[in-house]
Amino acid sequence: MPCLHDGATVVWDSLAIAEYLAERHAGVWPSDARARAWARSAAAEMHSGFAALRQRASMSCGQRVRLNELPADLRADLARLEALWAEGPSPFGGPFLAGAAFGAVDAFYAPVAFRVQTYGLPLAQPAAAYAARLLALPAMRDWYAAALAEPWRDEPHEADIAAAGTITQDLRQAP
Repeated sequence: MPCLHDGATVVWDSLAIAEYLAERHAGVWPSDARARAWARSAAAEMHSGFAALRQRASMSCGQRVRLNELPADLRADLARLEALWAEGPSPFGGPFLAGAAFGAVDAFYAPVAFRVQTYGLPLAQPAAAYAARLLALPAMRDWYAAALAEPWRDEPHEADIAAAGTITQDLRQAP
């Protein structure tokens, strides 16, 4: 669970953290009201939705996994991602979901880009291009490098990933 410590203030939950940061920094949400409404809606959808994606393609940065199956509920989540990722950039000037700059809504979908990479999830263009754009960001590359260097393993999480498919590659530092 994400948790932000700002002096004596502790903020948990990703949506609460985004709002806390937005109160203190410009650019977290778009300044345009229509783009901001869309971005908040898309972030909230990620926050509360995509259950099949979360359950069947658990977060792992340094592994490559071929899923045993691509069931209907996961295909539905991927179709919704494709729709969102195609819908957002165009009306707001892209290349990010709600405009020219990376914002909170993109941060909510950053872990999904890693899932796309880890599981080779099939996405049509422009969704695949958006995932690649996120993965190419310097902060994402730093996150990935840190994940590869992390020797700690959560055994129940590792078991879930192994049960979901065949691990074809493990690029992480050995525990």
